[in-house]
Amino acid sequence: MAKSEKTGTDQVTMVVITGHSGAGKSEAIAAFEDGGYFCVDNLPPRMIGALGELFRHEGSGVQRAAVVSDVRGGEYFDDLLHVLEDLGGDGLAPTVLFLEADEQTLVDRYKETRRRHPLAPDGHVIDGIRAERELLAPLRERADVVIDTTESSGAILRRRIADELLDGHGDGRMALTLLTFGFKNGPPREADLTLDVRFLPNPHYVDELRPLTGLDANVVEYVEAGTQAGEFYGRLMPLLDFLIPAYVAEGKAHLTIAIGCTGGRHRSITVADRIARRLGSRDDVVVRVKHRDVELDSGA
Repeated sequence: MAKSEKTGTDQVTMVVITGHSGAGKSEAIAAFEDGGYFCVDNLPPRMIGALGELFRHEGSGVQRAAVVSDVRGGEYFDDLLHVLEDLGGDGLAPTVLFLEADEQTLVDRYKETRRRHPLAPDGHVIDGIRAERELLAPLRERADVVIDTTESSGAILRRRIADELLDGHGDGRMALTLLTFGFKNGPPREADLTLDVRFLPNPHYVDELRPLTGLDANVVEYVEAGTQAGEFYGRLMPLLDFLIPAYVAEGKAHLTIAIGCTGGRHRSITVADRIARRLGSRDDVVVRVKHRDVELDSGA
């Protein structure tokens, strides 16, 4: 009955976690549980709808829920895409988080745990991994957030979920991470967009600037001297003003923009700070800045 349903700001936020076996779903559900979500592991897809309907009634006491549904559900797992469509039609529209890792990483993890892959009852893990990847391909395409855990420990995955998905999650705002890095250490795998700012003046070759970072006023002045930086910002900021609402409208929950220079200490940090200050007043995103290759006492 309509009288018993939650309305307005009382709507339930639901996250469905799925993906490759061994990619970290247990760590992910633990992160959501730590974040105050009502959590259920290994839930058959047909029961997700019933659970969502229960949550929507007054008195349930649940406003945020996360469930794991994967190939352990056997033949029932085939229904997940249809269930997600039905939930969207009913106004629940869960966010789908898909976890993946490369083939060798998954093999190594199964060797460490000595567990059988759910799709490899005969013990040939690699066959199970490949069958699962094929089976999950449509769900990966449907996912709102895809996280590759190839190079992530369980602790790193939990911290990333806490930083990127829990803060501000469910209020309609997209979590935007500006990630600085140095190309000499390799580009980050998690980037959605990558900006190479090595064309800007490099403070590394100025003795008094080398020990500083891209947040120091003297470095900022050096990096942004001349016309290149101004012209770059003049093209970049309108592009972001176009892209961000488009991503939000598409329902993207998180966007990572990686900004790289040679060492990740000067130019990338200056540019990330400039972007963060420009976008910080927007009401459709939550902006976070992370510096991969340099530690800053300011914690910026």
